[in-house]
Amino acid sequence: MSKRGGLHDKTRCARLAALFKTLSHPQRLRIFCCLCDKESTAGELRSACGASQSILSQHLTRMRLEGIVKSRRNGIHMHYRIADSKLPALVKNMEKIVNG
Repeated sequence: MSKRGGLHDKTRCARLAALFKTLSHPQRLRIFCCLCDKESTAGELRSACGASQSILSQHLTRMRLEGIVKSRRNGIHMHYRIADSKLPALVKNMEKIVNG
């Protein structure tokens, strides 16, 4: 029996499930959407999302470990951005399907 690619591959399916699981939290999804517009510092994200510093840090760490965001330090500030430029389009398409 031949193996098929795409979602028939267990590893690829698990990776996609982990992405959806991470973005299924409303606060993480909101952080993600803020980052779709531009790279932001943790302070900017805290103001935009209304999250405490500790909660924001936990969410950003999870998103970074899942490969959804990347970070870089500039002096004392951490800057965050979407890791893959295709992810915003995926989320926007999902939003259109769900909300019409």
